[in-house]
This record gives sequence, structure tokens and C-alpha cells, in this order.
Amino acid sequence: MRLHHATWPEVEAYLQRSKGVVIPTGSTEQHGPTGLIGTDSITAETIAHAMAERCGALVGPTLTLSQAQFNLGFPGTISLRPTTLIQVIIDYVQSLACHGFEHFYFLNGHGGNISPAHCAFQELYADQSLSRQGGAAIQCRLRSWWDFAEVNEIRQRLYGAAEGMHATPSELAIARHVLPAVSRADDLPAPPLLSADFIKRHGGDNHEHAAAHRAQFPDGRVGSHSGLGLAEHGAALVNAAAEAAARDYAAFLAGRES
Repeated sequence: MRLHHATWPEVEAYLQRSKGVVIPTGSTEQHGPTGLIGTDSITAETIAHAMAERCGALVGPTLTLSQAQFNLGFPGTISLRPTTLIQVIIDYVQSLACHGFEHFYFLNGHGGNISPAHCAFQELYADQSLSRQGGAAIQCRLRSWWDFAEVNEIRQRLYGAAEGMHATPSELAIARHVLPAVSRADDLPAPPLLSADFIKRHGGDNHEHAAAHRAQFPDGRVGSHSGLGLAEHGAALVNAAAEAAARDYAAFLAGRES
């Protein structure tokens, strides 16, 4: 069920059986010479809707803008400040909480969303802790689609170290599966592999300013051999992520870890 495709009476009826909502979070940023700028939003939204088909969840509008300042050296990237994104998440959650939603499951497709989302969650929890008013407490969980063991098994088996960190073959494979008509051919050579130390230090898109980032990664790929990502891989990745996320969502609603 998509919030954008529902009427308010239908949402009111949904709340009689569930207080949970799935919120896809992506980005609008370059993904190398052959990757679509909307890749992170496309992957998150696709998997969110696939998991919702399995568990009957309501899916809210995709957050397609994120903090991606490090990619502003590449035309087409749109970035929010982290503080702006934090407030957008807070307002999104509080708007739906006004209607009775209590469980907010963020299905994420962009590493740069992770820190701002967790900061937003703490702001929301602080509002609850500091308030003298009663009412149901909201709960938030963020899962990136690549967090699940089943998904990582596929990524490592297909791509190994060539998965890299950005414009990855796995995310491009999903976009190519979903949107074959607008996918670009990719015969680019493999970029240099990343060191384990670089991956550790830059996890969650912890990168420097845009000029330095483009100088270090001139074609936009960060250690990722994008050409390995085939559309047929995308179907398997979506299925694995959707199945795992649906189980995790059910556990979240029940107050359990997955």
C-alpha cells in the first residue's frame, strides 16, 4: 500500500490494524559515468515496495534528497545540509505520529543518510523524554538494504572487492533491473581497489569536500567496478533484500531485533 496512492479514509482504516510505516530513503547524486543519478532512491523505493508486498506495510513517500555534498563536484547532484535532513526526518515522523503512527522503519539506499537519520531519531526520542505529556512513544529503525546477510552473500559472491563503495555494481544492477529502458551500457575499466583502511575510515559516506572528492575519484566511482552489475543480478538482490527486510520489519513491530 502506497501512501501517495491512498485516500485518508484508507489510511485511517490501515491504522486500525497497524501503526507501522516504511519510509524509503535515497539520494540524488552522481553514480559514475553510467549510473543513474537517482540510483539510491530507485533502489530503496523498489525494495521498500517489494517488502511491503510481502508484509502488508504502508510505504510512505521516498526521501530523495540527502546530504551528498562530497558529490557536488559532479553535475546533477543535489545535496541537503545534514542539519536540514535531520529536520526533514523529524517533521516527516512527527507529521505521521500526529495521526497515530508509532513504528517508523526507514529502508535506506544511501550511506550519507545513516548519521543524520540516527541524529534525528535521538532528537525525536529526546522530545519524548523531556515532555511531560503522555501518549504512545514512537520507535524508529533504519536498515540499509545491504545490511542483510543474504544480500551481502550475493554481493560478495558476484563482485568481491570490486563492489567498492560508490556506483557499486550491486546498486547499479538493481537500477538496471528496474529501469532497463534508460540504463546505459557500461564497458568501463575497473577502477583501483580500495584499501581496508579507506573503507573503514569512509564508511557511511564520510568524505571530504566536493573538490577533493572529485580530484581523488575523477569519474565518480569509488573503487566500484560498475560494469559488473547486470540487470539479472538486480532481480536476485531485490528479492533477497525484500525478504530479509520484511522479516526485520515484522520483528520491529513486535519489539524484537531481527
